[in-house]
Amino acid sequence: MVRLMGRAPARSPQRPSTTVSVRPQRQGGGGSRWRPPKWLRSLLSAHSVAGQVFILHVVIVLLLVVSAVVALVLQVQHDSTMEARSRSLAVAETLAHSPGIVEALESPDPTLLLQPRAEAIREQAEVDFVVVMNTEGIRYTHPRTDRIGKKFVGTFQPALAGRPVTEEITGTLGPLVQAVVPVNNPDGVVVGLVSAGITTESVGGVAEDQLPLVLAAGAAALVLATTGAALVSRRLLRQTHGLGPHEMTRMYEHHDAVLHSVREGVVIVDDDGTLLLANDEAHRLLGLPEDAEGRDVLDLPLDPGTAALLASGRIATDEVHRVGDRLLAVNQRSTDRAGGPPGSVATVRDSTELRALSGRAETARERLDMLYDAGVGIGTSLDVARTAEELTELAVPRFADFATVDLFETVLAGGEPDGAGSVRRTASAGIRKDAPLYPVGTQNRFVGSSPQGRSLASGQSFVEPRLSEAPGWRAQDLERSGQIVAYGIHSLITVPLRAGSLVLGVVSFWRAERPEPFDEEELALAEELVARAAVSIDNARRYTREHSMAVTLQRSLLPRSLPEQSALEIAYRYLPAQAGVGGDWFDVLPLSGARVALVVGDVVGHGLHAAATMGRLRTAVHNFSALDLPPDELLGLLDELVGRIDQDETEDEHSAPVTGATCLYAVYDPVTRRCTVARAGHPPPALIRPDGTVEYADVPAGPPLGLGGLPFETAELELAEGSRLVLYTDGLVEDRNHDIDVGLELLRKALVQAGDSPEDTCRAVLESRRPARARDDIALLVARTRALTEERIARWPVPSDPAAVAEVRAMVARKLSDWGLDELVFTTELILSELVTNAIRYGGSPIEVRMLRDRNLICEVLDSSSTSPHLRYASLNDEGGRGLFLVAQLAERWGTRYLPAGKIIWAEQPIP
Repeated sequence: MVRLMGRAPARSPQRPSTTVSVRPQRQGGGGSRWRPPKWLRSLLSAHSVAGQVFILHVVIVLLLVVSAVVALVLQVQHDSTMEARSRSLAVAETLAHSPGIVEALESPDPTLLLQPRAEAIREQAEVDFVVVMNTEGIRYTHPRTDRIGKKFVGTFQPALAGRPVTEEITGTLGPLVQAVVPVNNPDGVVVGLVSAGITTESVGGVAEDQLPLVLAAGAAALVLATTGAALVSRRLLRQTHGLGPHEMTRMYEHHDAVLHSVREGVVIVDDDGTLLLANDEAHRLLGLPEDAEGRDVLDLPLDPGTAALLASGRIATDEVHRVGDRLLAVNQRSTDRAGGPPGSVATVRDSTELRALSGRAETARERLDMLYDAGVGIGTSLDVARTAEELTELAVPRFADFATVDLFETVLAGGEPDGAGSVRRTASAGIRKDAPLYPVGTQNRFVGSSPQGRSLASGQSFVEPRLSEAPGWRAQDLERSGQIVAYGIHSLITVPLRAGSLVLGVVSFWRAERPEPFDEEELALAEELVARAAVSIDNARRYTREHSMAVTLQRSLLPRSLPEQSALEIAYRYLPAQAGVGGDWFDVLPLSGARVALVVGDVVGHGLHAAATMGRLRTAVHNFSALDLPPDELLGLLDELVGRIDQDETEDEHSAPVTGATCLYAVYDPVTRRCTVARAGHPPPALIRPDGTVEYADVPAGPPLGLGGLPFETAELELAEGSRLVLYTDGLVEDRNHDIDVGLELLRKALVQAGDSPEDTCRAVLESRRPARARDDIALLVARTRALTEERIARWPVPSDPAAVAEVRAMVARKLSDWGLDELVFTTELILSELVTNAIRYGGSPIEVRMLRDRNLICEVLDSSSTSPHLRYASLNDEGGRGLFLVAQLAERWGTRYLPAGKIIWAEQPIP
């Protein structure tokens, strides 16, 4: 296009271009005068484009050089000033914070002490002055000694408030930059000021030193730029002069041919709104008359929107306008953006068919996106209702205006669908909340003529394009059907939720906003969408069934109520995991002698296997506790049991071994107020003292159950009456986000803030520590201790003499009379007579009798022998063997408890 700017003289095409040389020309009398070549004269002339480019280039480079010099000078001055500020402030702060300056200021002659130090710092730091003054601004030091004792020139009031101040002033040494820093005594009181400064004369010479170098560089850049511009302009000059009239005419003809042959309308409008040019395609698409050029576009027979766009000259990109039966895409740009004449150029393209194709492609893309979102967004949880809600939330408003899901009642409970049963509205979503559809939770039975009823019965999808003309649908509920049609809902698609051969329910898609009804393509999309959701709903149904079975099994294996006992006041909580039932368990077991055993355990894993293993371990603990074993021995037997379970499960390829189990077993004796505890890989128990302090009991941590080969150790805790023992499983303290030590500390803080009763303690702990979605079971057992008072305890030592039995009977009778239990005197005398006689005859000294009045009357006989009596039937000829049988008949319970040195035979009788 540059070649259009001028016309070159005609020349032979075979003649090569030659380089112009500069030669001296002679003029009369043998003298000569140099004359610039023609191309150089054209460059220096402002009439040619090449000359204008050359001059403009030189001017721009010159301006850039001048700007660079000015910017450098200003930058150097600014940097020098900033350096002066930083240096003066640093010197002043150094002296203000130096040792001994406070003492020097408070001395009788500060100048004598501070003048040498100030001068030394000034010379080392290369500043012009360092001044120390009092809080009134009277100088103690100055480079000029005649200035000492005079008023400081400058602002120092902010420094008296404790803030350093830096300023540019004209002082006694001339224009300068100075900083004032406070001097604080150890109490923080300002006792003096230190100022340091540098004169402008000292920092202003840098710019003058660099200026010659900058000017030389700028001159060199100007010469190089001028030379480059001359070379480029010379080439441009050649190209411009190479065009002749023929070439320009032929270029115009080509331009005109291309302009009127393209299948895109081109319209050029000047800044006044006058149509300058419109090609043939623009005339055809816009319906322009033959004399349209030269007329105002607003006066042409165009639709108002298109005419306003062309007249405005604003930028437009693929802006669609309807002209007749065509959809025209208009693109418009300004013509003066590159220095051209003011106005605008617009291209017009017929996009009617393309718009239809792109609309179908966009619809297909949206449907693919919706199916993809259904694959990743439906089934995020194993909850049937939530999965149904995700389906409706995805469908509205992208596919339908309203969507509902109805499932069989048995499906919601995890069972298989009952085709003859009722359905429940499980999920509903819509663009508005006031639609007259059945609300969520409504139980219903769809009639056979309704689309929903036909889908449930046949397992096929149906579309009702016009609900107002569908009598089978209206037969479901005439009143509600009329309300739905009056509301504006006019079209319906029903798709059964099929999982294999099972029909779980039906999904209904309703349309209200768009006037066109659902079609067959949308029916296919609805079927694909529901098919993907049905898989997730069926998975959630199966999980719900297994989860319910596991929960039922687990709750059947856990204690449904706590046994009656007087040693402990107990409260408990059990929360199964939402992700799957685990194997956490607990129990409270009354023992002989008014003692109570507390046990908490955990089987690693979830599901039926963990729940069944938990039941086996709980049953084993029940059996082992009946033997009155110490906690460490009981855990040892439990460890052997888990090992045998693992061996049995390993032999069966369809079963899984116990991957881990923990247990804590504690026995509390209300007579001695001692609690014996042993644990196998379980978290330690927490102890809340009566004064509210919380600590974790130091109980040796044994290995988890099933490892074998390692003994368990016990710890004895002496608990004051009213103490609370807190047993729990790891689901309460373990979390993926933090270590177990953090969880134990959080539990301790919750226990500190808990109330006094066990119920309050359980409530406070769960309110603060219960996760929003528990990943593991949580078992919590809180027991507050009680003590058996001495008034309810009776002890008598018994000599190893059969004659002592009568004396024991007399003492027992008196004690029972004191307790008001005269009705039990006879049976108690018989029981103790037999037990004491056996101890004297078969046991060893010492022998002791103890009676406890608890919920039952407990009689105990202690001796040093480890031989236990056995109940048997005596024959007719036996002289003995009937006493223990008599004891078993008279007592409600009886048994033997072994001690480290001896045994205790006990018997319990109910108190009337």
